[in-house]
Amino acid sequence: MGFFLQLLVQGLSIGCLYAIAALGFVMIFKSSSVLNFAHGELLAIGAYIFLVLAVWLKLPIYAVFILTFLGSFALGFAIERLFLRPMIGEALIEVIMLTVGLSAMFKGLILFIFSGNTYVYPSFLPAHLTLRIGGIAISPVYTATFLITATFLVLFGLFFKYSSQGIYMRSVADNQVASLSLGVNVRRVFALSWAIAALVCAMSGIILGIINGINVHDLSKMGLKVFPVVILGGLESIGGAIIGGLIIGLIETFVSGYLSTSLRDVVAYVVLVIILMVKPYGLFGLVEIERV
Repeated sequence: MGFFLQLLVQGLSIGCLYAIAALGFVMIFKSSSVLNFAHGELLAIGAYIFLVLAVWLKLPIYAVFILTFLGSFALGFAIERLFLRPMIGEALIEVIMLTVGLSAMFKGLILFIFSGNTYVYPSFLPAHLTLRIGGIAISPVYTATFLITATFLVLFGLFFKYSSQGIYMRSVADNQVASLSLGVNVRRVFALSWAIAALVCAMSGIILGIINGINVHDLSKMGLKVFPVVILGGLESIGGAIIGGLIIGLIETFVSGYLSTSLRDVVAYVVLVIILMVKPYGLFGLVEIERV
């Protein structure tokens, strides 16, 4: 029973990490219908910004978080303005291939600066975050993951429900043409979507760095792991991204614990194939019907 509870806690924490990472992916797709193949590299950039500020510059940890989020937010704006906005009106496949090129460019830049070594963050989590449930000690890393995920979900919920920009983003996601006719600045919404997605990616990269250390190759794989999560939950559903992340995290952890660790990186894609065969729009995706 103890081993089961340990795997359950670990699976939920990994699932929370997947859920946060998938949120940024879904936001970009909902607003602009773009599949962002540079998602893993955005995670890596945020994680390495945190590393530079915390380890190399040795800034206070609260300042490191603030500067990392501000830098990632600005990076998202810059990507949309410099690379995505000139592609407005082009075929969707061309925009998607642009994100593939951005992925290769960012990864090459990170490898040039930091190489492929694994870096470890300094320990800054307080020991009192350790929780004990049913005789199982939950380490501060997993406790912090749960708290950060819950905080982000509450903030996102409040932002989309009550802020004007959040309402604009919801309207653009539902119908871009109608939003334009009502005077919504769709380009600004696109830029804000990329900026928030980059910020969320930074948070995911930081959490992964706290758990396992940061390595550009592992972070890039995390970007690909987002695809099974969002396909399972539904490409257009933020709630589906959260539930999909938790499901994939739990399945991976239990398969790794009870069967084989070598299956850990495979099982998510097995789930992806099955869900595409059985329910192509995901658990909470919108079914589109076209009449000819």
